[in-house]
Amino acid sequence: MMRYSRYAGTPNIGVYAVANESFSFIAGDAAPEFVKDVEEVLQVKTQLMTVAGSFVIGSLVVMNSNGALVSGLSDPREISIINECLPCTPIDDPLNAVGNNVLANDNGAIVNPEYTKEMISQISDALGVECVPSSIAGINTVGSICKATNKGCVCHADASDEDLQLLNDVLKVEPLRTTVNHGVRMVGAGILANSKGALIGDDTTPIEMGKVEEGLGLY
Repeated sequence: MMRYSRYAGTPNIGVYAVANESFSFIAGDAAPEFVKDVEEVLQVKTQLMTVAGSFVIGSLVVMNSNGALVSGLSDPREISIINECLPCTPIDDPLNAVGNNVLANDNGAIVNPEYTKEMISQISDALGVECVPSSIAGINTVGSICKATNKGCVCHADASDEDLQLLNDVLKVEPLRTTVNHGVRMVGAGILANSKGALIGDDTTPIEMGKVEEGLGLY
C-alpha cells in the first residue's frame, strides 16, 4: 500500500518518523491523521516521542528488525521508550544523527565513511548486520538520500552504477534511482516505508510515485 502524506505542513515526512516491520516512532506533535496514515499503510504499532528533545526522529534514529540506534544526545527516558519495543543503542559520536548517516535493512547497512572502525563495529553489533562504509552519489549522509526496506531500495537520482551495485550487494535488494516531492533528490527525507507499505510526501508527482512503488517492490 502507498499513500501521500504530510507532517505539519511539510512533505519531508521521513525526517519526523522512523519505521521497521513492527514499530514506528513518530514526532510527538504529529497530527492524528498522520499517525493514522502510518498505522494503516505500514501496519505497525506507533509511539509518539522526542529524541534528544527534538521532533526530527527520522534524522536521529535508524532501526531494522534487530535493533535501533539513536543519537547519544537522547535522554534515558527516550531511550527506554524505544527499548520497550526493541534493543536500543545510543551513539556517542559527532555524527550522532544516525538516521541521516546510516542506511539499513535486515540484510545489511551502508554507513557514513567518516565513522571510525570502532563506531562502525558498534553500529554493526546494534543492527545485527554487516556495515559497509561508503558514500552514495558522492554524499556521505546515505540515510538522507536513500530509503531501503527488506523488499527494495530507492536512491538519489545521481547514484552511479557502482553505487547501485554496492546497494544491491550490501542490502540484498534491487535499488532504483528516483526523486520525490517534485524533483527533490533527498529521497530518504521524503519517504517512510517498510516492506508492507510506504508513505510519501504529498508534493511527489505520479511518475515519482510509480518509481518509488517499483523500487520498494510495493506493486
